Amino acid sequence: MYSSSAYGDASETFKGTSNQEGQRHENGDMAFLGRAARKVGVCRPALSPLFRCASRCYSTSPEPTSEKSVPYEKVLKQEEGLSGPTKPLPESAEAVVIGGGSLGCQTVYHLAKMGMTNVVLLERDRLTAGTTWHTAGLLWQLRPSDVEVELLAHTRNVVSTDLEQETGLHTGWIQNGGLFIASNKQRLDEYKRLMSLGKVYGIESHVLSPAETKDLYPLMNVDDLYGTLYVPKDGTMDPAGTCTTLARAATARGATVIENCPVTGIQVHADDLGVKRVKAVETDHGTIQTPCVVNCAGVWAAKLGQMAGVNVPLVAMHHAYVVTERIEGIQNMPNVRDHDASVYLRLQGDALSVGGYEANPIFWDEVSEKFAFSLFDLDWDVFMQHIEGAINRVPALEQTGIKSTVCGPESFTADHKPLMGEAPEVRGYFLGCGFNSAGMMLGGGCGRELAHWIIHGRPEKDMYGYDIRRFHHSLTNNNRWIRERSHESYAKNYSVVFPFDEPLASRNMRKDPMHKLLLDQGCVFQERHGWERPGWFTPHGPAPVLDYDYYGAYGLSKNTNHKYSDLLGEEYTFSFPPHHHVIQEECLNCRNAVAVFDMSYFGKFYLVGPDSKKAADWLFSADVNKAVGSTVYTCMLNQKGGAESDLTVSRLEPGSTPSPLAPKFEGDGYYLAIGGGVAQHNWCHIQTVLQNEGFRCQLLDHSEDMGMISIQGPKSRDLLLELLDTDLSNESFPFSTHKLVKAAGHEVRAMRLSFVGEMGWELHIPRDSCVPVYQAVMAAGAKHGICNAGYRAIDSLSIEKGYRHWHADLRPDDTPLEAGLAFTCKLKSSIPFLGREALEAQRKRGLRRRIVCFTINEKVPMFGLEAVFRNGQPVGHLRRAEYGFAIDKTIGYGYIRNPDGGVVSPDFVRSGKFTLERMGVAYEATAHLKSPFDPENKRVKGIY
Repeated sequence: MYSSSAYGDASETFKGTSNQEGQRHENGDMAFLGRAARKVGVCRPALSPLFRCASRCYSTSPEPTSEKSVPYEKVLKQEEGLSGPTKPLPESAEAVVIGGGSLGCQTVYHLAKMGMTNVVLLERDRLTAGTTWHTAGLLWQLRPSDVEVELLAHTRNVVSTDLEQETGLHTGWIQNGGLFIASNKQRLDEYKRLMSLGKVYGIESHVLSPAETKDLYPLMNVDDLYGTLYVPKDGTMDPAGTCTTLARAATARGATVIENCPVTGIQVHADDLGVKRVKAVETDHGTIQTPCVVNCAGVWAAKLGQMAGVNVPLVAMHHAYVVTERIEGIQNMPNVRDHDASVYLRLQGDALSVGGYEANPIFWDEVSEKFAFSLFDLDWDVFMQHIEGAINRVPALEQTGIKSTVCGPESFTADHKPLMGEAPEVRGYFLGCGFNSAGMMLGGGCGRELAHWIIHGRPEKDMYGYDIRRFHHSLTNNNRWIRERSHESYAKNYSVVFPFDEPLASRNMRKDPMHKLLLDQGCVFQERHGWERPGWFTPHGPAPVLDYDYYGAYGLSKNTNHKYSDLLGEEYTFSFPPHHHVIQEECLNCRNAVAVFDMSYFGKFYLVGPDSKKAADWLFSADVNKAVGSTVYTCMLNQKGGAESDLTVSRLEPGSTPSPLAPKFEGDGYYLAIGGGVAQHNWCHIQTVLQNEGFRCQLLDHSEDMGMISIQGPKSRDLLLELLDTDLSNESFPFSTHKLVKAAGHEVRAMRLSFVGEMGWELHIPRDSCVPVYQAVMAAGAKHGICNAGYRAIDSLSIEKGYRHWHADLRPDDTPLEAGLAFTCKLKSSIPFLGREALEAQRKRGLRRRIVCFTINEKVPMFGLEAVFRNGQPVGHLRRAEYGFAIDKTIGYGYIRNPDGGVVSPDFVRSGKFTLERMGVAYEATAHLKSPFDPENKRVKGIY
């Protein structure tokens, strides 16, 4: 029952619960999909004339089946009468994994494979119980994420090759291929993007015409298709076969798998520094002493978190599919995802399983402890919308009977991504849950990364998108946020992934003091970390984000006149959006005059205490111990030399009067300014390092106490001379310095920095002073042509200058040497710092990959994930791309490799002929080793 989520895909419903062996309707008759839907047309208004449905309104035979059973030959439900653990509990273990579903089994397997043999898996019932046992088990290799493509590839290798080689057992893997359906141009464009990315990873895929699709899948209706994406080596996994084989392989390496052993408590203790750590796992059959617990308990993960005081932000929902009777001619067909109909068709021998995602899923609010190998009754009112889509795609289904229904519990999260990594609340408490119906297909890759995380302190890949620390701590126990955001993510699961989409659920959670002023001036906000931050400014008046309407589900009225939602809809394109020229105006105003950016969502921390200098030397790759008044751009690294963060660190003068601008401290003190979307990650990283090293320091969070505005452009100095009571000349206020000054009579901390490549200053302002200082800046800037600008402009301006964005072109699996940031590393000094040894070893070996800037002459947008070819060979992909308005070109950054595995030298870059592939079309590209805009770095110094 403690099982991770595991649908390859599926769908929802409601009513009571019953065991798997549900009884078939007494007359043994199966409902035909089409006829059953039409029979009840008299009961209520319909989705369409043909497919009217409501299960409680059936009045004539054939009635919908009451059979509830999964379409697998083998399930692991135990015989009645068995009780007690299947093995004795050890007294201690290096790690205890809780939950015997896909993630639990994959994690214990990979832990054992990496050498941790004294590891225990505890399952309260039998392996796969809870959610994994009824999964659809689909595996699709292509996703709009390079990391997910890599994770899926590893899962596929494990289930198709590795396990069979290790155990001699077949996992049940079937390679029948996958077919994505496009009913419109934008969907086909998305598939073409996936195809281009797949070329980088050697994944075979083909964009097919409707006629070619019909040849491949003769039973398919292709009349309404634009095309399809066919991936021949996609396939299907068997949950029981996979999990039992994983357990067998893990046990052979020394792991212990114990079933029928519910966990009743988790002991936590405080160490000498007051840090909470895992101590033991309690059961009714004994206690296991352990420093590490891994929560792989699926929909039951939240309760397991409560045992240790850990927030696990997920919700449980019903998720369903139906299994058809035999369909002549369906054998050997690929699995199908018809995203626009929100339905999937999984090959099941000579039948199909049909499921999908709907806008009105049913929440399972009272999660039962005893729900192991049980299923819910299917609510046809909710589910029948998927039948309509399925019959449209495969018309033969209209005359096909429904053999059984499968409706079970599944866990979903706020962004439809899993919850992984060490919990911020308790050291040694790891999460591997909330897999949003993808626990089977992501299980192998995520199990390996989680095992590496546990053993080595961090994963090998960039797992920030799954890391629990991506969520601010104020949100992870906010029930409204969890419920609304999880619903929206579920309802939009099959939506096209557009580059600039924003959520509508649970907005306006965190607002800075300028929010209302900017909203009234047409600010179109983005959401990051709960904060509302400026995206861009529409000239057509306010566009507020309205309260979430659940897309009109559950009898709620759908929002009308929602201007913000309408503006988002205009961005649902892979071409330039209609307001492309508005962002251009913001960018060029910054380049030619002056712009003001509200960056108040930034994380603002102070590092103080007796060991703060030691901590700063160890934490930061750059030498931040310069003179008081200095500000240094630096990275924080992990042991492998990967960049966990980039930030600015300002050396402070000791003060005796505490304020948001200067806390009371003695000795050394530092002010840290960090991108707000990753503030929680940074906070946790710093705290973890301080705890690991035993530094006596305090990390103080003043993010909510201060605002921050950045005034950038050639006229910024002229503007600020009217407001600040200090000399702003290069001699008195050079780049990378800061001062406490008065701005329009209010004390602020002014920093001469730029994230856009212009002369400019940031003003860090106490919360109560934000509005008057902002108003004074706008008033003084009017004669200089000032404009408001948002983060869409920052994205363009920063890439044009060659500045990195953390978690885009700078990630935890990128080193500063690879990222062109060697200048942030104090390698010429003798000062030790975290990650130094790895960087020195890499420098000695030579770089096997390197970041490169590319520009193209054609006026087409790129967004990242475009394939990079050198002399006709794939060598990487773009991590980030924008349009640069000053150079009037599309510009992108990506890491490239040498196909021969050799060093990627500057000469390797200069000597190659590069092309970028966008949606299957190749564009000649120019490679740059320096930024094509202001390569001599004059503008930030005020030299125009």
